[in-house]
Amino acid sequence: MFDTEKGVLAKVIGPKVRWRRYKARVGQLPPNHRTAVEEIERYLMHFVPTDGDSDAERFEDLVGLFEQAEANGTPIREVVGQDPVKFAEAFVRDHTEGGYVPARARKRLAGAIERAAGE
Repeated sequence: MFDTEKGVLAKVIGPKVRWRRYKARVGQLPPNHRTAVEEIERYLMHFVPTDGDSDAERFEDLVGLFEQAEANGTPIREVVGQDPVKFAEAFVRDHTEGGYVPARARKRLAGAIERAAGE
């Protein structure tokens, strides 16, 4: 019986621990990279269907991409391109089936990336 309880606890606590680790990694990024990740995260959280483990993997991959870019000295624009909405939607296609995104959210993401990239 104890093993079953442990399994249930792991299912409840596991995603929280994973999320906290992800947020800690985001917090270690330089300010501009952190802003870019947080805005893409916001975009994905509001407009992409959720899928448990896929969500965790998606966000871990996102921060990993920006960690690698920062380590290599790659500018934000080289990561996301000139259209951050296209980047985010392509990123989502690699991780989920995607979803509907309002125009205002696309505009907000594009503006945030411009600011983060120093444009």
